[in-house]
Amino acid sequence: MLRAVPGLLAAAHCLFPWPCGAEDLRLLNVGVRAQVSGATVLGDVAPEEFQAYDASATFKLRWERYNEEGWGVGTRLMASAGALRGAGETALTVSLIPVLAFGTEDGRFTLDLGAGAALLSRHQFGTQDFGRPFQFALTFGVSAPLYDRVGVGYRFMHYSDAGLHGPHTTGADLHMIELTYRF
Repeated sequence: MLRAVPGLLAAAHCLFPWPCGAEDLRLLNVGVRAQVSGATVLGDVAPEEFQAYDASATFKLRWERYNEEGWGVGTRLMASAGALRGAGETALTVSLIPVLAFGTEDGRFTLDLGAGAALLSRHQFGTQDFGRPFQFALTFGVSAPLYDRVGVGYRFMHYSDAGLHGPHTTGADLHMIELTYRF
């Protein structure tokens, strides 16, 4: 897995080519997520069923456009670390995904979508082969306030090697419920 770190750093550099300092990132929320279903992979049946759990942190990036009422569009960076379990095997998952978020500037109401990278500590689960530890990660999510700074949401997450390692590889679709705390 450590051999994949330079590739992930290179991918992050390509996704974020600007000079970036600490003032460009502001922690927007932290959360926990758990999978509720996901036996298909973008229309196909997956050879194995998975359970997924993770912790996430979302950072507000500097590119945004909001109106006087606080509604608009902004860029965010979503980072997560967790576990993916299938066929009796468990993998550590780490992802870094830039997202485009529509909704309120404070993140209370959000609809977002993004594409980024993920690393899996293992890529073989029973009969299902993800190809390699590096995976592309696609996501779509919606969230709303539950109480005060606590929010609830739905997140779709897709891991895939996009066929880079042959037609025999299969990714995973994860339908997750998330609980977040906004700062």
